[in-house]
Amino acid sequence: MTRRLLAASALLAVASLAAPALGHAQTFKVEKFDIKGDGGTDYVAVEAATGRVFVSRQTHMMVIEGATGKVLGDILNTPGVHGAGIATQAGHGFTTNGGDQTVTMFDLKTLAVLRQIKVGPGLDGIMYDEPDDKIILTNHSRPIGTLTAIDPKTGDIVATVELEDTAPEGAAADGKGHIFVNNESKHTIQVIDVKTWKATASWPLAPCEGPTGIAYDKASNRIFSGCSRTSVVLDASTGKVVASIANGTRVDALGWDPSRKLIYIPNGGEGNVTVVHQDSPDKYTVVATVNTFAGAKTIAVDPKTHNVYLFQPERGPAPAPAEGAPPPAAAPGGRGRGPQGPIVAAWFIVITS
Repeated sequence: MTRRLLAASALLAVASLAAPALGHAQTFKVEKFDIKGDGGTDYVAVEAATGRVFVSRQTHMMVIEGATGKVLGDILNTPGVHGAGIATQAGHGFTTNGGDQTVTMFDLKTLAVLRQIKVGPGLDGIMYDEPDDKIILTNHSRPIGTLTAIDPKTGDIVATVELEDTAPEGAAADGKGHIFVNNESKHTIQVIDVKTWKATASWPLAPCEGPTGIAYDKASNRIFSGCSRTSVVLDASTGKVVASIANGTRVDALGWDPSRKLIYIPNGGEGNVTVVHQDSPDKYTVVATVNTFAGAKTIAVDPKTHNVYLFQPERGPAPAPAEGAPPPAAAPGGRGRGPQGPIVAAWFIVITS
């Protein structure tokens, strides 16, 4: 079903001159597979137990064999889908469907839809909080953003938490009863107590602006927050910013490989990934800049295989407007992208090292 069109053209050397002295020198190989299919994209998610990758495609969720780029299946009827949460032990997966305000609950073995869960407006981010055994949603709802917790076994909503921002993005759990949520517009992280399901703290992230992707490292008790141009590292006990990392623009996720101590920051604006080594809890070294594809801004890391995954459709030229037609109206907030050309390739990108 899938045709591999482009293999890695080069081995990418480390970018930091200091890296060899520190013992971090390594190379990264990039492969790109055209997995075809219609629809734009948002998040990718990996199931470490099987190596499968779930790729959002606007109205459906494609399931890909991570190592080969082979299409394994497709979950249909997910209008406005943003991402997938994978609860392997429960045997269930979940998708956030912004188009009809539902979450699709499906069987991980068969990909059969089990339930459509009505949640509400603003569905966007999703993750599986393994320590607390909850599917966590972060919703761009109005008049205030919310966090929703779902039981992965039953699909029942067990809690809803009001946040301080209408644009909550990534979430990460520490296994100590806390969930950390990036607030993109207010440039903060909020701390959620999973016993009371209340927000207990708000931490400013300067010099970070527009935090989106997030990860937590249990060994060092550090939070990594992916931001445009400057990402940051926080002490999860105090909320203090202990380090900053220079990266690119249009960051919309963040990957973390705990055994290799590598952070992956996808820069959609530049079409590359900043790879960062954790030298110590408060010291970080950029070891490579890996070229991927323009626009690829979300990412997922498989902690078992250490493979890193991104996805981005490639579009041809936008069609010319009809003669005499008025210019397209701007989207609310002036964020409209205007007419888009047809998808000519759908690049599933694999980084290995």
